[in-house]
This record gives sequence, C-alpha cells and structure tokens, in this order.
Amino acid sequence: MTRWMVDLVIAVAALAWASFFATVNEAFTRLSPGRAAQLVAEQAPRADRLVDIAADKAPTLSTIRFFALIGQVGLIVALVDLCRGVAQPVGGYLLAGGLAVVVVFTGVTVGAGTMGRQHSTQVAVKTAGLMRLLTTVFFFVPQIMIWIGNLITPGRGYPEGPFTSENELRQLVDQAEASNQIEADERRMIHSVFDLGDTLVREVMVPRPEVVCIEQTKTLRQALSLALRSGFSRIPVVGPGGIDDVVGIAYLKDIVKRGFDHADAQASERVTAILRPAVCCPDSKPADDLLREMQTDRIHLVVVVDEFGGTAGIVTIEDILEEIVGEIVDEYDDEIAPITDLGDGTYRVVARLSLDDLGDLFGLELDDQEVDSVGGILAKLLNQVPIPGSQVQWEGLELRADQPLGRRHQVGTVLVRRLNGSQPAATTSPADQAGGPA
Repeated sequence: MTRWMVDLVIAVAALAWASFFATVNEAFTRLSPGRAAQLVAEQAPRADRLVDIAADKAPTLSTIRFFALIGQVGLIVALVDLCRGVAQPVGGYLLAGGLAVVVVFTGVTVGAGTMGRQHSTQVAVKTAGLMRLLTTVFFFVPQIMIWIGNLITPGRGYPEGPFTSENELRQLVDQAEASNQIEADERRMIHSVFDLGDTLVREVMVPRPEVVCIEQTKTLRQALSLALRSGFSRIPVVGPGGIDDVVGIAYLKDIVKRGFDHADAQASERVTAILRPAVCCPDSKPADDLLREMQTDRIHLVVVVDEFGGTAGIVTIEDILEEIVGEIVDEYDDEIAPITDLGDGTYRVVARLSLDDLGDLFGLELDDQEVDSVGGILAKLLNQVPIPGSQVQWEGLELRADQPLGRRHQVGTVLVRRLNGSQPAATTSPADQAGGPA
C-alpha cells in the first residue's frame, strides 16, 4: 500500500471518528433530565443509563468533545501529509487547509451535527453505555486540560469547561425560531425567563403613586366599597404615617365573610378586625428569588421598601409573571376610542388624552404645569389614585373616573361634561374614596 493510500485511509477513518463523536455530542447536548426520566417511564432499552448522565452532563460532554477533537486533528494531519505529496510544500499546505475547512464544516459540523439533532434520542440511548465507559476511563485527561486552560486564561475559569452557558442556550433558542421550530412569542418568553434572574423587584413593582390603600380607621363597609370600586381583592391598610406605615393587608374575602357571619359588622367594625400581616421585601431583591419565596409561602402581595425603610410600592405574583408572559389583561378588554360622544354634552375620553385635545373638544384653553393628560389632572386634584366614581371639577368641566382597564384596574376612561352656568375655579368635590394618598 502506497503512502498516499495510507494517508487517505487515515483521513477517512479520522473523518468517521470525528463525525461519530460530533453526532453523539449533539445528541447528549439536547438530553435533559426530564427526557431521560420519560424514556425510563416508557421502558426504552438502556434508558436507565441516561438518567445519571443527564443529571450531570458536563463530564460526559467534555469527554465527547475531547475525542471529537482527536478525530479532527487526525483528519487534518492526514490531509496535510497527503497534499504535500501532490503539490509543492506551500501549495500543499494551502490545499490541505482548504480541504480541512470544507470537510470538517460540511461533514462534521453540519452533517454529523444535523444527524445528532434529528435523531438525538436514538443516538443517546444507543451510545449511553459507551459514553459512560469512556467518561469513566478517560475523563481525567480533558479535566486536566481544562484545569491548565483555566490557569492560563485571564479572569475566572470554569471547572467544567466553557461548554454550556446561558448565551449558548439563548443562541439555540434563536436558531429554533429562525428554523420555525418555535414561535416568536415562545422565543421571547424563554428569553424573559433568563432575564428574570437579572431583574430587581423595583423594576416590576406597582410604584408608590399607583398604590390604592385604606386607612386603619375606616369601617369594613368602606373597605368593601373601595375593593369593589377599585377592582382589587387585596388592599394595604395604613396607619397614621400614611403609605409608609403599612400595618397589614385587607382581603376582600375576609371582609365579605365577616359581614356574612355578623350582619352589623360592616358598619360597626374597623378594617383592623380582619387584617392579615404584611410581608415586606427590599426593592433590590431579585425578582426570581421573590417569586420562589411567594410560591413557597403562598403569598400573593408583598410590600416593597426602599433603602430608607419607606414604602416604594407593592408587588404581586402577577407582576412578576408578566415579566415572562407579557401583559395580562381582562378577556373583556377591547380597544377604546380616544373620544366617544355619549350625548347630552357628555364625552367618554381615554385617561391618556392630552389636555390640549380635551380643550379643543370643549373650546377651552386648558393647561397645567405638572401634568399633561386627563388622568393626570384627575389624580392631581384628588391627591390620590383615581378609582371609578372619583369626581372633580376643573376649569368649568366635571371629570368623573369611569372604567378601569387592565389587571391593575387603573382608570382607563373618564366621563367629561361642561358644568352648567358660570365656569368656577378649580375645585375638588368629595369622591367618597376610602383610600388615602398613595
């Protein structure tokens, strides 16, 4: 057998070697503990071997990639020796390099990788025993190389090698969307799960100015009225110190039960009779940690405090979940026109309508130095969070909070009409709101 035939045989054998381990690498990369457990439940042959591998894939993947690298290096060496006999030294090296790039990319990276992705389960099951044997015998070799690589690499190293990372998983998700294996919404949701670990509570909470609360001196009937009008089933109860003095949480179901058991309780008892303790957390707490604690302790609402001990806002489980699944809205919510004529000189306008547009509607010059929208002027004059039924008079107009929108039940529309007679100065009529300033 001539020399070039020997080189050709070695090259083909090395290519087959590298392709095999590239296929296995792709298969085991996609293996998850859940999938391994499912295969065991389905009583797939040799599936029990996958459970231990899936629980800690790093040693197996390191060994697989080490053997795949051996095949690629062997292929390149054989191609170099083969091409040196065909062309001059420089031309031979260039030819060998070009062939190596083409063969490795098409045959190993694309071809073998695609095969491992298409038949990941079958490949993992059939090679589990071999991979476990190779890992047991040869794992110390790649592990020593990883240790040496970490020594010469600036910064923090990785004991198991830089083979599995969040960025790699994100890229896999992006590739899955590009190949139409998952939808764009699913990709965004998966990315949101990763982002949740870097999200602080202060970024998802309901901020202090939007918190609807009730004073501890109010009766159960007033608390029930506030809950029904605001749409909230859990309302912070505050003491003499206002929003910075949260003494507990009033639950709508506790108010209703107390009134059902004792008919005169709603009028005679204070809201403090049904208080539940308020749970607090710092605004710098990671959102995913808080979500885990709220699930474990069965808490749906937490008071968020800032570095000075004051109330920064509140956060619910839904607020955190929205960071993953997006805005949660009521199934009956529809798109509302900016301005709707209800007749008799009354208009329903969206709360975000600008004061200029409202002035044009009634032929008035409306302006305010602090706010620019109808909802803003309503909140400013009330000095508290508007809820349906809240009413003010301003610049000859009567503004009444109308419909709440979204899961947070913020006032979305306002009923506006011109006052009869002369235009009075800006005044605020009692809105009979039980909630204090937020």
